[in-house]
Amino acid sequence: MRNFKLTLCYEGTRYSGWQKQGNTGRTIQEKLEAALGEVLGHPVEVAGSGRTDAGVHAREQVASFHSGTDLPRELILDGLRKRLPEDIGAVSLEEAPARFHARLSCIEKTYVYRVWNSDSPNVFDRRLIAVIPAVLDLHAMHTAAGMLIGTHDFSAFCANRHMKKSAVRTLKSLTIEHLGSEVRFVMTGNGFLFNMARIIAGTLLQVGQNERQPDEMAVLLASKDRRMAGPAAPAQGLTLWEVRYPQAQ
Repeated sequence: MRNFKLTLCYEGTRYSGWQKQGNTGRTIQEKLEAALGEVLGHPVEVAGSGRTDAGVHAREQVASFHSGTDLPRELILDGLRKRLPEDIGAVSLEEAPARFHARLSCIEKTYVYRVWNSDSPNVFDRRLIAVIPAVLDLHAMHTAAGMLIGTHDFSAFCANRHMKKSAVRTLKSLTIEHLGSEVRFVMTGNGFLFNMARIIAGTLLQVGQNERQPDEMAVLLASKDRRMAGPAAPAQGLTLWEVRYPQAQ
């Protein structure tokens, strides 16, 4: 049985997220499994590096799957590219070690949250960026962001209030880039909880609009209470930017 590592990109606008669901066929996983099934001639179940929410995009998503096919890797990739819709792209396909798993083997992810901070329309990026024209205090946001870096219990930044597993994660870096009228939050960590990246962005945007103070971040973390943090920022601004694995994988 061969083990494959597939790298994808997609615009998540018209999808109900990554994970397949019983009440809709509009998920990335279902589109991918259907296309792979046609190429390989048998049902395939793929595992993703993580679950992106409805409306969230991926510059780099990684999936793994097993197949006993004899088809060359290049033909599988070509077949996928011909069958996937235009908003899902198969970037690369390679054979992986037997124990490789897209989610379990992942050691680090980077998410980018994009904000169009202007009242001038951004026609070309409108599906990939959140529009927030209010004046933002970048210095205050930088200060608040710095307080979130490190290993913490991020329960206050998790939308799953009934999660029984540990909410401790390490946020290795959180930078804020000012690119003309665009503000980007770049977050890298060893894992992200449900809606965590969007809640961090939403909370920092509150700081930027002087709706809360930077030093409240320590209070939020200590509270472990989702109700204490800000709202999840709109889904269209978030992109899974990069997924990393040990070099041997």
